[in-house]
Amino acid sequence: MASADWLGSVVSIYCGPTLGVYQGAVSRVDQSKQTISLREAYHNGVKCAVPEITFSAMDIKELKFLDENGANRTNDVSQPATTEPDPTYSTPAGQSNRTSHSANNTPSVPDRTSHSANNAPSVPDRTSHSANNAPSVPVASQRKGSSTGRGTTAQATAKKNGVRNGSSTHTSNNEAISGSSTGRGTTAQATAKKNGVRNGSSTHTRPKNYECFGDAVFEDLDEDFDFEGNLALFDKAAVFSEIEDQNSNGARLRTPARYRHDENILAAKPVVYRQITVPQHRGKEYCTDSGLVVPSVSYELHQRVLAAAERHGLSLERRLEMTGVCASQMALTLLGGPNRLTPKNVHQKPTVALMCGPHIQGAQGISCGRHLANREVDVILFLPNYIKIQDPVTNELSLYSQTSGKQVSNVKDLPTSPVDLVINCLDCHENPLLREQSWYQTAAQWANRNRAPVLSIDPPPDGEQPPAIQAKWTLSLGLPLPLAPGEGRVYLCDIGIPKLVFQEVGIDYQSPFASKFVIPLHSA
Repeated sequence: MASADWLGSVVSIYCGPTLGVYQGAVSRVDQSKQTISLREAYHNGVKCAVPEITFSAMDIKELKFLDENGANRTNDVSQPATTEPDPTYSTPAGQSNRTSHSANNTPSVPDRTSHSANNAPSVPDRTSHSANNAPSVPVASQRKGSSTGRGTTAQATAKKNGVRNGSSTHTSNNEAISGSSTGRGTTAQATAKKNGVRNGSSTHTRPKNYECFGDAVFEDLDEDFDFEGNLALFDKAAVFSEIEDQNSNGARLRTPARYRHDENILAAKPVVYRQITVPQHRGKEYCTDSGLVVPSVSYELHQRVLAAAERHGLSLERRLEMTGVCASQMALTLLGGPNRLTPKNVHQKPTVALMCGPHIQGAQGISCGRHLANREVDVILFLPNYIKIQDPVTNELSLYSQTSGKQVSNVKDLPTSPVDLVINCLDCHENPLLREQSWYQTAAQWANRNRAPVLSIDPPPDGEQPPAIQAKWTLSLGLPLPLAPGEGRVYLCDIGIPKLVFQEVGIDYQSPFASKFVIPLHSA
């Protein structure tokens, strides 16, 4: 049967469960492109908006002839084809629902494993073979009572609309053709989600809320909420009356306490902020960041504490080492800490000028300089060499000489440009007359002219004369001394004096350092 014999035949095309069933009269068959076109087509029983629809052979899953239009043309056989009604498909009004059985040269509908012959337009499956160059359209065997390919999940391809031979054509390409038109009849789209096909019939998708909550989710929302009725259940007068009765009886309403982020809510006992008491205190008081009170002690009481610590084994050498460690940690923080002292920042090493005298305070400064030099800090030590040097200074100077630090004895050898930090250890507690010597005054003038910040370590208490070098920071040992106003901000370092040593000299002591060795002090 030639391709022209297909024209006018009423067929039913099944395109899988996604696109559904299309019915209409064959208007054109293109053997080269393997396409077939229907006019006045119906999609799942609904008439399509476009006049003609074109299908590709790869999209068709099953094809059935409903009417060969025998009344309009004559067959080439002596026996007319017998047809039987097929209740599977619903046909448009005026069209018969009959399936034809081909004989001789009538169009055949082969099975998936059949082979077409006699020049009939075959509709092979993926496993069938076409012959005589007949246009092939894939077809599945007829099934009674069901038109859906249950084992197939292919999708139809719908191409854009175009005009061929004076008629508007529409090819399905990954979309289903819906019954709605865009107004011009040139574009028609259908989504399988909105118009799904199950067992050959058209179904509508349920709302998305139904899949999760069910249809009963909106049943109880028809009636508005009664706000006024619900508010009437609250007896405001009775509540205020109860509050007034409590106030009249002397009961106070307790406001919930508000705590800071660093406060303990489950405190078992009230906090005592004055944990350090000294006998006959008349000096200045300080407080830590946490609020603990730290009183200052006189120079005589401070010396008694150090003498008691030395009797219990805390020797001068151990105190010097502890002071050097704490002072170097504070100096490293002032120099920038990890932001300044890194292997990638070797071209910007900080420079520290260490001004020391020939006494215990100078030995403490030399110990600090040794720890700074061990951390690749450029340290310049000023120490006059024409004055008798005590033994603690000699020992610390011997250790300092083993580092990369420099030592000068003349102020002229000190840097002329500003340094990063000046550490002042020129003053002596026992000999205040050192300030009158020329080397002391020359060193103090250089420190004041250098315009670098000054850190004083263990300066003497406030006396009649103001400090020769104006310091920005001051580091006290153990307990602070009453310092002069020009000593700057006060810090306190722990040199390891035990609690019982303080009690031996009459001081009730509770360590204010917590987790640190150096803490700042504020004026109380």
